[in-house]
Amino acid sequence: MFLQRTAVAVARRAAVAPVLRRGIATTAVRRNGVPDQPKIKTLKEIKTEEDLIGPGAKPGTVPTDVEQATGLERLEILGKMEGVDVFDMRPLDASRLGTLDNPVMVRSAGEEQFAGCTGVPADSHNVLWLRMTRERPVERCPECGSVYKMEYVGPQDDGHGHDHHHGWEEPKTLADYVKPEYW
Repeated sequence: MFLQRTAVAVARRAAVAPVLRRGIATTAVRRNGVPDQPKIKTLKEIKTEEDLIGPGAKPGTVPTDVEQATGLERLEILGKMEGVDVFDMRPLDASRLGTLDNPVMVRSAGEEQFAGCTGVPADSHNVLWLRMTRERPVERCPECGSVYKMEYVGPQDDGHGHDHHHGWEEPKTLADYVKPEYW
């Protein structure tokens, strides 16, 4: 009995040869020069929303990101292929404290924009997210006092007549009750 247990314990500790002698590797297939491959439009050739629909993959193949991406994702991929940062993902200027007279500018193509403040100098406090809208473009960080202002760079009218978003009003904050002379 004792001998059987010892034999099982030794077998467990014994080095077992690996099943695969070679490492598993992936194979990349280059598709240069394939005559049936559809032409991918460049960023300069994009004029309408229909241009942001990918050609898709041929039947029986797996599509690449360029072939299957649509909309804003496709615009971003085409921009990266040409070295253009379509969404301007650079960090905000954290070298100075924004003031009401000279705020840190945040560009936005949408109705609202969130900016994360990490303090002045950078990383002096945890990230606090500030929400700026077209109606209320200026926000102040409650931790360090830095002021951020949204610069709207999108279209002036969306063409749908949705200016009031179906009666939704932004909730009031303490800043709505402060007298203007205190600013």
